[in-house]
Amino acid sequence: MSHNSLVHKRIRTLLFATFALFGVIIAQLFSVQVVRAGTISERAANELLSTSTLIAPRGVISDVNGVELARSIAAMTIIVDQTQINDPKLTAKITSPVLQIPESELIALYSGKLKYKIILKNAKPAIWSKLQNTIASYNREVLKTKGGMTKRIVGFFSERAYIREYPTGVLASSLIGFINHEGVGAAGIESSLNSELSGINGQYIYENGAGTIIPGSAKIRTEAKAGTSIRLTVDRDIQWVAQDAISKAVASSSAKSGTVIVMDPKTGAIIAQASAPTYNPAKPIVGNLDIIRNPAVQDVYEPGSTGKVITYAAALEEKKLTPNSVYTIPYAMRVAGSSFKDHESHATQRLTATGALAVSSNTGAIQIGQQLGSKVLYKYLTDFGFGQSTGSHLPGESAGLLRPISDWSGTSLPTFSFGQGYSVTALQATSVFATIANDGVRVTPTVVAGTTDASGNYIPAKDQKTKRVVSTETAKEIRKMLESVVSANGTAPTAAIPGYRVAGKTGTAMRFNSSCSCYSGYTASFIGFAPADAPAYVVSVTIQEPKGMHWGGALGGPVFAKVMKFVLQSKNIAPTKTKLKAYPLTEAELKKSASAK
Repeated sequence: MSHNSLVHKRIRTLLFATFALFGVIIAQLFSVQVVRAGTISERAANELLSTSTLIAPRGVISDVNGVELARSIAAMTIIVDQTQINDPKLTAKITSPVLQIPESELIALYSGKLKYKIILKNAKPAIWSKLQNTIASYNREVLKTKGGMTKRIVGFFSERAYIREYPTGVLASSLIGFINHEGVGAAGIESSLNSELSGINGQYIYENGAGTIIPGSAKIRTEAKAGTSIRLTVDRDIQWVAQDAISKAVASSSAKSGTVIVMDPKTGAIIAQASAPTYNPAKPIVGNLDIIRNPAVQDVYEPGSTGKVITYAAALEEKKLTPNSVYTIPYAMRVAGSSFKDHESHATQRLTATGALAVSSNTGAIQIGQQLGSKVLYKYLTDFGFGQSTGSHLPGESAGLLRPISDWSGTSLPTFSFGQGYSVTALQATSVFATIANDGVRVTPTVVAGTTDASGNYIPAKDQKTKRVVSTETAKEIRKMLESVVSANGTAPTAAIPGYRVAGKTGTAMRFNSSCSCYSGYTASFIGFAPADAPAYVVSVTIQEPKGMHWGGALGGPVFAKVMKFVLQSKNIAPTKTKLKAYPLTEAELKKSASAK
């Protein structure tokens, strides 16, 4: 082969190789720019993108008129990637004035190898904005200097958060409750309805440039869904009056605690539920954790004379007596080897059933209980709701303590007849009087008026369950008999309200002390309704362990009158137009009434 032929062959080989190489390059470019462009772009983008949780706000808890009692307001959680903090000391110096955290604390927070370190929780959005501006301003200045890139402050991120706010402070705190540091309901409605109030967290993405969020790059990947809002049956203004009244009564009597419940007997709606002492749900609970309990449904006590209403109602329903049946009422009597007494010494009296109820005679109630017998009395105690939850679904609600008949002793019937020997909650006791006020029909108590979903759709709560306990006629007779309690001759004239007929019953019960398995201290109570001839609302007052004066009429009556008067006025309940034709209280009055006819 000639020299020229060899040269031409080499040239052709070189050209072929060159064209082949160009072909490979063109094919690769085509693959990158056309075939795999989307995949490669997505991979590159993903390497620059970061994800973060989009916290969902909890639903609002409001009163029956829409007044907010608990709500979530926007906040920011500020986070750093410690591995990106080149100079913790310098970073602390620049950011301390904005975060209002001492430099020494920040240096410790910025030092380490954690990629996720919370610096400040629940910060106001303005603080995060100011921090970003401060860092950006500093970085612009250092970039003008030699080695500015290495001196930049980077590694700061934020997550959207919410702070739970309670605009009305301590008002209804035992009912509403609070959330813990993880944002989960820890007491009250916040706890019992936590699953409804809690929203569903979402997710957002943002571009991460050299350890900082690139402004304007944040995009929502999954939108957060706000929690369901709860509208309560509680009326804020009535709640305030009830809270003020019971707080003052507890303070003036140096009592352990006190509770007021206002209920609509026809619907079971709890209009107010106030307790003292109370707490601020927005502040950490320290010291005695019992303060976060809801005494209206969690504390049990022996009701005392308010329980006599069941004994009398059962006897009327079973036709064992009439309001005018006459009884011999001694100061003391022995049953099953034990002595039982009335609360004040008196000569033996001849009283009607109404009169015995008016003066709250224990010996009178015992005699009526004996007419009923254990099985019948037990039936009515359970029918009125004792020994079982009311169904209100309030967290921690107790069923009370009611022993089965098989566990009764010889003294059980007499003690149960006048309201001792078994234990109830304030809500259970209130429900008894609501049943009498509602013509003998018990309605399950409730605090929820309805719910509003994230889209703003309001759904009213379903009607509560009902159960007839006694006849309408029995309920009317008991209401009329209970009006005598509030008369000048009864145990609670302090509960009277000018212009309205009022009915109710006092209770002064000895408290059982589990620490010594003995009785010590008292429970003073008054439960009533008005107007007595057409009951609109029931108000119960319970005061535990008052010091000194401990009579239910003296302590509970004035609180009842103050709260009920405001309720009647605020709900525009007209004054009573009918006059009471009172039943005689004594045998002498009964004979005088009969002769007058």
